Amino acid sequence: MKIQHATLSDVPKIMEIINDAKIYLASLGIDQWQNGYPNAEQIENDINNAESYVVLDDTSTIIATTMFTTRKEPTYKIIKGNWLINENEQYGVIHRLATGKNYRKNGIAQVVFEHFHEYLQQQNIESLKIDTHEENLGMQTLVKKLGYEYCGIIYTSYGDKRLAFEKVISLNSN
Repeated sequence: MKIQHATLSDVPKIMEIINDAKIYLASLGIDQWQNGYPNAEQIENDINNAESYVVLDDTSTIIATTMFTTRKEPTYKIIKGNWLINENEQYGVIHRLATGKNYRKNGIAQVVFEHFHEYLQQQNIESLKIDTHEENLGMQTLVKKLGYEYCGIIYTSYGDKRLAFEKVISLNSN
């Protein structure tokens, strides 16, 4: 597997993966991503900011997508709870992580997290933050398995409640 920056030509495949994820979440009774977000405009914005990534398999087929940034997440300024690392410190953020429907449950999301943990270590940035829907038990299970701690509740820019998690990245862990 290879993780690389997405390009505008990747948008149709990225949206296919995201739309499949929307259907999957709806089938589980989870209303995450059911309000038109994320959309192609958001993905194009991520690409233009060099924050959109794709995961390629051995045949260079896009099998997953995510957004990763080290810019501060505005919705993380207010949390009902406490972050592990002071909000004024630099941190990484993962958003919009989705795996193609034929590739779910293959450990791809874990590979994505580990890739960005390593990147943050190289940049001497000590934490990665993520938020997820309170009913998205798959993502919650994954982040807990990877050593993330529940920090509290944040609200998205459109007012939806999300559970916030953070992992302190040390020099000798993924």
